[in-house]
Amino acid sequence: MHRSLIVGDLHADSFLWARDLSNDASYGHLDLPRARRGNLGIQVFTSVTKSPRGQNYRENSADAGDNITLLAVAQGWPPRTWNSLLERALFHSERATALLESFPEQFRIVHTAEDLRQVLQARERGASTLAAILGIEGAHPLEGKLSNIDRLYDAGFRVMGLQHFFDNELGGSLHGQSEGGLTEFGSLAVQEMDRRSIIIDVAHSSETVVRDVLALTERPLIVSHTGLKGSCNSPRNISDDLMKEIAERGGLVGIGFWKGAVCDNSPHNIVKTIRYAVELLGVDHVALGSDYDGSVEVSFDVGDLDLLTGEMLNQGFTEREIRKVMGENIQEFFLKYLP
Repeated sequence: MHRSLIVGDLHADSFLWARDLSNDASYGHLDLPRARRGNLGIQVFTSVTKSPRGQNYRENSADAGDNITLLAVAQGWPPRTWNSLLERALFHSERATALLESFPEQFRIVHTAEDLRQVLQARERGASTLAAILGIEGAHPLEGKLSNIDRLYDAGFRVMGLQHFFDNELGGSLHGQSEGGLTEFGSLAVQEMDRRSIIIDVAHSSETVVRDVLALTERPLIVSHTGLKGSCNSPRNISDDLMKEIAERGGLVGIGFWKGAVCDNSPHNIVKTIRYAVELLGVDHVALGSDYDGSVEVSFDVGDLDLLTGEMLNQGFTEREIRKVMGENIQEFFLKYLP
């Protein structure tokens, strides 16, 4: 059954690391050979450009030292990335493009709904091409300039998270210090993203920011990698009521695979969380949001995604529910909302 599914995931940080994703590795969580084993068809790859020292789910200062600067130097990223968050995102796009150029039958960067449609049609004919959608984790690579939305869009980014672990020029993080909403710049940026059909991700945004974005735009949002407060009372998760508002507006919620989101990262409990989400939000609004290759511990990698399919069967999910959660919801969402 798993081999017959469209399998999709809303969040992986794989291009952060100095790994050749064409190789079958024994470390990390995602590469192309393991993606084929797990029948992964659609993956949102996000660019992490800043991570505060002492990162935690409760409170981080925007002025704390930056872990990614040290990583950039240690991994030999171009010097232009050492002091520019924008250049870090562009570098990650360049790495993805290089993978595409070397392995075009295995990996394709999706810019439009038509691009995605073509990959899906190729997979129906037996291809194993992975449809890659590029995103940024936190919009601090804008560096306070609306014009940088164009630069990121031209580099292939179609999903933009507004915050990460700290407050930024756009507004408050769920893990920042202000608990604030959108700034004036944040409102302008959201409107420009909306105009460009960029999909907005509020996975790390403060609840005030989420409400402000819901009031500002009619396009649906995603929460790319998260848990549900009612099933895991973690500071990583926003309230169930706000999740319901996102779903009622047509949004999509990706259930994470790590303890901070779901409290117990076993396949059994991840599927229990998915059931909770389906009953709270409706089956059309629930997807996978692994956070593979993020700074998290997971109990299985992308090659073993069939564990979730088997566990969903064990827990009484219908075939329709399994197909939608494992990837059809992601497929339908991006076919509808990509440019």
